[in-house]
Amino acid sequence: MKIKCYIFLTLEGNTFQPKSESIEPDIENLQVIGFAKGRNSKEAFQQLLKESSYLIDTSFDEVFSYELSADYEKTKTFYHLSDLR
Repeated sequence: MKIKCYIFLTLEGNTFQPKSESIEPDIENLQVIGFAKGRNSKEAFQQLLKESSYLIDTSFDEVFSYELSADYEKTKTFYHLSDLR
């Protein structure tokens, strides 16, 4: 069976904008938990935990995954919102 790449995310957690002084989160979004490879999502999740065992001690609970294409690293593209201002 072919090894596949997965991204693991959670809806839990909050994000603050740079230089924010607010005590309330500025943006509700997804938190990236990590990336891992496996024959399926479960195997990749087990590999993620093996490589990043500290995740078990965090307060995150519900994590979900998406399969990424095998060559996802070649498609990496950066965008800067400041370029639009």
